[in-house]
Amino acid sequence: MKRSNFSEAQIIKILGSQEAGRSVSEICREHGISQGTFYNWKSKYSGMDLSQLKQMKEMEKELAQYKKIVAELTLQNTVLKDVIGKKALGPAEKRELVGYAHQEFKLSLRQACMLFHMSTSVYYYRPRRRDDSEIIEQLSGLAELYKTWGFWLMYKRLRKLHYMWNHKRVYRVYTSMRLNLRNKRKKRLPVRVKAPLLCPLGPNITWSLDFMHDTLACGRKIRTLNIIDDFSREALGIVVDSGLPARRVIRELEMLVSWRGKPEKIRSDNGPEFISAAMEEWCVENSIEWEFTQPGKPTQNSLVEHFNRTFRHDVLDRDMFDSVAELRTYANAWAWMYNNVRPHSALGYLTPTEFLLKYGKLCEFPTLQQDNNNKWDWNSLVLGVAS
Repeated sequence: MKRSNFSEAQIIKILGSQEAGRSVSEICREHGISQGTFYNWKSKYSGMDLSQLKQMKEMEKELAQYKKIVAELTLQNTVLKDVIGKKALGPAEKRELVGYAHQEFKLSLRQACMLFHMSTSVYYYRPRRRDDSEIIEQLSGLAELYKTWGFWLMYKRLRKLHYMWNHKRVYRVYTSMRLNLRNKRKKRLPVRVKAPLLCPLGPNITWSLDFMHDTLACGRKIRTLNIIDDFSREALGIVVDSGLPARRVIRELEMLVSWRGKPEKIRSDNGPEFISAAMEEWCVENSIEWEFTQPGKPTQNSLVEHFNRTFRHDVLDRDMFDSVAELRTYANAWAWMYNNVRPHSALGYLTPTEFLLKYGKLCEFPTLQQDNNNKWDWNSLVLGVAS
């Protein structure tokens, strides 16, 4: 018989037969082994029984496990010392260190991932870039038409155009195109007592008026009279001229009332045109309450002040105009865009027209919507082409 056919338990049993009084030659002849093999077994297993043999095997197994653990820890410590100067913060850096440890120190990928606290699924993941060409095209078009719009206005506009991209994906493309507008830091102001501005419950309850000043390319000064409805933030009219006395303001208000209807209240500052006797007489005749803000407190008429800032940012500060007629054309086109295209955060990113439709209170605006014979489209106007 071959030696490989004897188990350790059989070897101990054979050695025990000698202790029972049998000769070595007889035992070797019976089992077909040489005396050298017998004495080798005796030097290794002499004096042991099966329980001791089992205990020795368990100790050898534990010792092998300990040696393996020590070897792995030593190798991991060596790897960490080698890459101690390389910070692994993101998945890409960790993936690079895992590959380095696998190639240089022959660590398995599983061990290397555990060493750098990285999931194996993250290591094997390969990102697949989506095609963002359509997003880039749409954002480029909006940025060309509406140079003062920020990210959220563009994103809400894309949603209205039925592009249902996730806002995080659009923002990633938006920032990669470097379309971010510069943030102006707000000045630190002392704590003030804030008086709430009551918003009306429907259209034609409260209108807000205010004047703005600007200069043409030739140096000629012009004024604009901005009129909005506080309920829907709708631009009711932008009157542009070199001078707007009280009689002209009354005439514009009468034209507005003739198709829009009479408001219950009008709010404005204490400008000379608003506090004139002619204006007071007109309010009494039409039973309209005129509310004046306190001097030095424009926040009491903050809705029209916000409208003024948007109008100046989008139109007056954006281009230099050569004539009153040119500015009047741009102002009318911009007012139509403001009412029908531009989303408003205060209205839940609806346009004033959509907001009125939502509440079933839409009023037609013939000056800016129905004059098809002499109407400028805002998109074409910005691109320099009349529709």
